[in-house]
Amino acid sequence: MSQKFKKYEVGELRPSQLLFTYGVGAIVDLPYISAMVMGLEDWEISYSREIGENRLLQAVKKEEGLQKVSRFLAPPASADQDNPESFDQNVLVGVPVAAFPRWMVCPRCRFLGTVENGPFQLKLDPYRPDRTQYVHNNCTGTRGKSPVAVPARFLVACQNGHMDDFPWAHFVHNQKDGEETNCPYILRLKELSPSGEAATIQVECITCGKRRRMSEAFGREGSNNLPPCQGHRPHLRDYEEKECGLPSRAISLGASNSWFPVILSALSVPVSSASKLEQLVTEYWHVLKETENSREVKFARKPLIQLAAYSDAEIWEMVEKTKATLNTTISADSGNLKAPEWKVITRPHTVLATRDFEATVVSPPDGFQDKIKQVVLVERLREVQVLTAFTRIESPSNYTNVEEIPPDFKVPISRLSPTWIPAAEVRGEGLFIEFKEETITKWLEREAIQKHDAYFRHANRKWRRARKLEPADASYAGMRYILLHSFSHALMRQLALECGYSAASIRERIYSLEPTDQDGPMAGILLYTAASDSEGTLGGMVGLGKPEELARHIDGALEQMQLCASDPLCAEHAGDMGETLHGAVCHACLFSPETSCERGNKYLDRSVLVQTVYKADLAFFD
Repeated sequence: MSQKFKKYEVGELRPSQLLFTYGVGAIVDLPYISAMVMGLEDWEISYSREIGENRLLQAVKKEEGLQKVSRFLAPPASADQDNPESFDQNVLVGVPVAAFPRWMVCPRCRFLGTVENGPFQLKLDPYRPDRTQYVHNNCTGTRGKSPVAVPARFLVACQNGHMDDFPWAHFVHNQKDGEETNCPYILRLKELSPSGEAATIQVECITCGKRRRMSEAFGREGSNNLPPCQGHRPHLRDYEEKECGLPSRAISLGASNSWFPVILSALSVPVSSASKLEQLVTEYWHVLKETENSREVKFARKPLIQLAAYSDAEIWEMVEKTKATLNTTISADSGNLKAPEWKVITRPHTVLATRDFEATVVSPPDGFQDKIKQVVLVERLREVQVLTAFTRIESPSNYTNVEEIPPDFKVPISRLSPTWIPAAEVRGEGLFIEFKEETITKWLEREAIQKHDAYFRHANRKWRRARKLEPADASYAGMRYILLHSFSHALMRQLALECGYSAASIRERIYSLEPTDQDGPMAGILLYTAASDSEGTLGGMVGLGKPEELARHIDGALEQMQLCASDPLCAEHAGDMGETLHGAVCHACLFSPETSCERGNKYLDRSVLVQTVYKADLAFFD
């Protein structure tokens, strides 16, 4: 609960879940309560740890409304305790939530009411927080023990990210916009069938006898039976200043489109041609940036044992130098977070190995020297991810980058312009493959590839128009990206069978830019593990990157792509028929877990990799 009210522990989440699954504005489905994560003003940050990544911080500052952000903080957590006392205040340290939806249903008598005005009482269990629940007192459907109430399973939301409780009284009384009901209603929510479908769920008013099926609230016509969006932002406890007015859409509690995070991420790569001390100062810049003299450096460096070999004067001199050159470096940056990473990963010998990055170049795998320029084994890497906003209904993966998301779609995570945003850091290992630019260029010049490119452009245009996204020709990835992305997924699936990591723990980072781009050309993929536990540093993926091993795995990946269990339907799939953004691909061959793919399983086509049962003239590999 918020600091303004009495706090109760109601559950546990992993730090990474607070960015990708249950961040600010998302609904956490606990065993007995559904709760919404509150905005940043309600967080207790005195228990948070600062995470440094200056390159990512400068990218965040360029986002609308985030210009004042000066640091990244991990979610608040108390010190680890083997046997914490149930009534210890440290147990209550965590992320604030509030019960949402506010409407509850009694499973016995089917009474429907709010937690504020209804006969629902919060029952605590200090020894088992997951058993905290609302009970229905004086239930007419049972005797003795009060039944446990459950959250009402319907909500309303709009494309601008607003969300509210379902307007039960408005809906059942079939009110027009702006009308107020004079009925002193008492509502019940009945399920007429065990199927759970909306058509078999009925809300009725006991007072006046009116009733209505929930199926009338869904679909295109369903919005006409609901009041327009009021601009409610429950995670911030307020309403939008400007009137929203968009049609409300009924959604089910727990629907996958109820919350999408807007995430920015960057790899911690060292500065080219920098000394060891300069690398360390850059790594711990979030600790040293506020120092004003060598005396302050003396106290700030105490927990940093990596700086033990240097004097206070040497460190302060490097801090001054970094402050002087920081603005110049930032102004010269193109804004592409992947450009500095590409320069370092493709030439790891030009930088010193650090605690966050270490890489070794090896030869291309046998049989692929005409396609692959080099392979880089990344023994150590660190990724920092930050939550900048979120969307509802419309996924950010529909856009090429964060800048293309319409501002009205992005919901802020704070009422005021924040000075910090939540972040998470993960460490792991990776395998980087750089393709030969001349080979990619020749492949793109094929007549068949150019026709396929026109087909994908048409599919991209239809897909965006169907979702009323303008301009319709924007956000097209291009055939270069489709080739790299498809190869990445094919190899990712193959490595998951060999390296011991689960498929969901392997992620991709595609480096694809045309020669005409300011930072181009780029043609490479990075497959890496990024887990907060020991699974991210087992060394299994790096071991598979050796030339003799990698050749076998690439051969295996390409062989698997020739045939699919869903062929010939998969191979014959035409993206523009169903207004999708992929070609010959399905869950049986090339789709990956959502946490692994950077584009939501879009822009994929295995026919550009190898010959399939339907196409033979697009294959990049023999």
